[in-house]
Amino acid sequence: MKIGTKEFDITRTHVMGILNVTPDSFSDGGKWNHTDRALKHAEQMIAEGAEVLDIGGESTRPGFTEVAEAEEMERVLPVIERIRNNFDIPLSIDTYKSNVAGAALRAGADLVNDIWGLKHDPEMAKVIAETKAACCLTHNRRDMHYRQFMRDLVRELGESVSIAKAAGIGDDKIILDPGIGFAKTYENNLEALRCMGQLREAGYPVLLGASRKSVIGLTLGLPVEERLEGTLALTVLAVQAGCAFVRVHDVKENVRTVRMAQAVAGRISDDAVEAGDFSDTSG
Repeated sequence: MKIGTKEFDITRTHVMGILNVTPDSFSDGGKWNHTDRALKHAEQMIAEGAEVLDIGGESTRPGFTEVAEAEEMERVLPVIERIRNNFDIPLSIDTYKSNVAGAALRAGADLVNDIWGLKHDPEMAKVIAETKAACCLTHNRRDMHYRQFMRDLVRELGESVSIAKAAGIGDDKIILDPGIGFAKTYENNLEALRCMGQLREAGYPVLLGASRKSVIGLTLGLPVEERLEGTLALTVLAVQAGCAFVRVHDVKENVRTVRMAQAVAGRISDDAVEAGDFSDTSG
């Protein structure tokens, strides 16, 4: 799969670093909502091994307040431009608004990460198709009244794929996300995590975005700032399920976890082996 100028081997798991330039994101709101700080954090995540950066200008945590398009653009466009001018890494724009997506793509983004799977803004699919950008289609809905949860999830993601293809988005530009934390109960989230492998049967790469989310907090009884270990456990599950991407806050720890899990699974890359230090003979 090609995102921007980079080819991704989707038989392996790649780490996408989260860069929220918002004052109110559930985990890191206000930390990076200044262009210079955002650029420095982007540099850090790249150094730690992130292969894609996902930039968001609006919090989508439960109960979030929608941000006006102009304000969202003011937050994300300078950051995208600065990163694009300084680093050669694929950039994702986390938005469900076609005008914001279009402006971000013109500023240098390569992928649109739409938490509504193209179902919120009827112009979104067209914008993505016209620019030949990649897209991540997340499962989401207005309610939690499922008849058969996983069957409904797969069918509704299929609807998003149909919207994409009808607009002219190629199969090689589509990523699927089960939407952990979006319109799902705690039990729904656990079932989606258990059944991630089912999404791969559709033939598209899968992204897991569960970093620090409430399913971890509820399981372990921990606040958001103490959910690293739970996130790493889900990253291992993502590798085992064959996910192509994990979207995370803590890049260094997740990169190491992915490399170890992939080594055990026999999917570690030649580059990673060459970069490793195998001189330790302590057992």
